[in-house]
Amino acid sequence: MLETSALTLQKESPVIDENKIVLIWSFTVWLVVMNTTMFNVALPSVLEDLSLTSGAASWIVSGYSIVFAISTLTFSRLSDYLPISRLLYIGITILSVASLIGFFSDDFYLLLISRILQAAGAGAVPGLAMVLASRYIPVSRRGKAMSFIASAASLGFGLGPVIGGAITQYFGWEYLFIVTAIVILLIPLFNKYLPIESIEKVNFDILGGLVTGVSVTGLLLFFSTFSYWILLISIALLLFLWKHINKIEMPFIQPKLLLNKQYLKLLFIGFSAFITHFSSLFLLPIILTQVFHLEPAKVGMIIFPGAILSAVAAQFIGRLIDRFGNVPLIIGGQSLLILATLLFALFSNISAYLILFIYMFMSTGFSALTSSISNEISRILTKDELGSGMGMAQLIQFFGGAFGVALTGLALHFQENFSTALVHRSIFFGTFGLVFLSIFVFSLYLRRKKGL
Repeated sequence: MLETSALTLQKESPVIDENKIVLIWSFTVWLVVMNTTMFNVALPSVLEDLSLTSGAASWIVSGYSIVFAISTLTFSRLSDYLPISRLLYIGITILSVASLIGFFSDDFYLLLISRILQAAGAGAVPGLAMVLASRYIPVSRRGKAMSFIASAASLGFGLGPVIGGAITQYFGWEYLFIVTAIVILLIPLFNKYLPIESIEKVNFDILGGLVTGVSVTGLLLFFSTFSYWILLISIALLLFLWKHINKIEMPFIQPKLLLNKQYLKLLFIGFSAFITHFSSLFLLPIILTQVFHLEPAKVGMIIFPGAILSAVAAQFIGRLIDRFGNVPLIIGGQSLLILATLLFALFSNISAYLILFIYMFMSTGFSALTSSISNEISRILTKDELGSGMGMAQLIQFFGGAFGVALTGLALHFQENFSTALVHRSIFFGTFGLVFLSIFVFSLYLRRKKGL
């Protein structure tokens, strides 16, 4: 059994300047998320400059997504043992150094290494943000903080293609790394406002973390390679992981979380929301390009208003969560998502402006649902479970995003002999069915919560 000396927080809750730290952290989340999306629009230029095949180029995106998801869980889990500030500084430093490497990269392997290192560092930002909010911000104001952070992520998704396209067109794709590298300038601000945490020695489960990372990576690779050997190895590793975490005293993933049915229901709702949103973000640019023949910059501008609306709405969403609780916002978010997927299925191939209008419903619903789900998860977990529980939620959500993109790509590939309108409609009806299932799961959650 591999374990190493680490540190754990004493159960203290010092007073922090909530408004300032949430604002600074939201700006950091915006930069990190934008780093993910703005690089996607630069892939054609990278492909041409480095003479890559599309298969090789796809690893730049999928490799980043895999490492980012695993890193998010790892940093969240480490927050049970190490101070949030120390973990954040490590993550930001790795991200900034990797960005400088990427700026000077002139071959595929160096570029791939820089993107993977970027993801390893960037994972600290969203995972630790939710841990900080859950640990130090009172329940009465937690919804506002979480929704503000979520709105920054939505803004990053929307602005990424617009800013990435402009930088790539006028300066070159290498300069995308400079935008991300500026995050290191925020360390003095974090140092000023983050709480000082007391610590004591414990053991950290390295083996559990490694097996989690390899097994999740294998599952994601299966959906791009369809190698059944990879699938079998991943399943075997997951079975080994389950036995391992039940043997040791301080496991990487707490087994009781996986036995908590209410927690698992919330995980599924978040998972389905990320599948729906990310598959739509993947498919909509294809529709706008192939059906309506729009240029990349115009595609970004069609998506942009929805992202802006969700960012603006986040302040109201947070206040509503704090005033009325999470349940009305979860129901509202699911309602907007199911409405948007239905409208996309019916009208996405009719007009680009209809896509602009409908995406406003989807982005706002996604923001409301993810904010309220994160808040609800933080309320049903104990303090000892927060780091692992919030990290697992982040991992499952990002896995859902990657899973949604993979499934959409497969659907496009296997239905290429059908009309484009029929293919697009079938995908959106599929996400409609998934959201409907998540609504049913939430009804079961409410019945259990009310003791029915």
